Amino acid sequence: MKSDNSSVKIIECPRDAMQGISEFIPTDKKVTYINSLLRCGFDTIDFGSFVSPKAIPQMRDTAEVLSKLDLSIPSPLGSSLSFGEGLGVRSKLLAIIANVRGAEDACKFPEINYLGFPFSISETFQQRNANSTIAESLKRVEEIQNLCMKHKKEMVVYISMAFGNPYGDLWNPNIAIEWTKTLSQLGIKIFAMSDTIGVSNAENISYLFSNLIPEFPQLEIGAHLHTTPDTWKEKIESAYKSGCRRFDAAIKGYGGCPMATDKLTGNMPTENLLSYFNQKEISTGIHSNAFLDAMKLAQVTFPVSHA
Repeated sequence: MKSDNSSVKIIECPRDAMQGISEFIPTDKKVTYINSLLRCGFDTIDFGSFVSPKAIPQMRDTAEVLSKLDLSIPSPLGSSLSFGEGLGVRSKLLAIIANVRGAEDACKFPEINYLGFPFSISETFQQRNANSTIAESLKRVEEIQNLCMKHKKEMVVYISMAFGNPYGDLWNPNIAIEWTKTLSQLGIKIFAMSDTIGVSNAENISYLFSNLIPEFPQLEIGAHLHTTPDTWKEKIESAYKSGCRRFDAAIKGYGGCPMATDKLTGNMPTENLLSYFNQKEISTGIHSNAFLDAMKLAQVTFPVSHA
């Protein structure tokens, strides 16, 4: 799916921002925050995950959060559109799952549009993150894809460790390209190249996207980048100039890389993405007034120790 060069998709990721926080964020506080994001006009909101509460305690209330979201909220056409003209429709919802059981749980909810699965091209990390080998994960992806088709969902596969591997496993960017090809043969059409440990740079971003996107024009290939405060612009620019039109982000860069050695490394800040694309006059569909409201709410949603 080639995107129009004059617009990009922004996927806001409050789930990724929240999941690593040890202090439990009350359910109603999550609901209020995500409802504010629904007013902004994001293409998609990665709002929660159906995984073991023991693995990620912060996400144990995902089903309850979903039940309380105001999904009748359209993006407000009356607010300022300086970040790009919106369509006035509800953002789509994405939930992360790590196995078939989680996918079965997520498929019970018609409100969810996408199921996201983290597929690591590092054998070591796949074992740590999903308690499975890469071969077992490939089988899981096939089963989950079948569930998605049955329940009218779409699967998004995150190619994690796409930009590097700290475990000593065999790695090069062509491995990410080969796995994208293999997984696309299962009928999966959306992929996100994921900077799991914060090692992406302008060069490896450019290499991966400039090789992937021309080879797979039928796919939507996005960027889930992590960044330090001084490298965000070069990363966005490199991905965009290499053809990427789908970007994951989190307000204020919350969340990101629990394994990164640089403690300043976090998710790509949404406000930085919007600033870049606004300057380039590239439409994001985000309503600036609603986004500023969500920015203010983020400051009271996340624990002070995390801010």
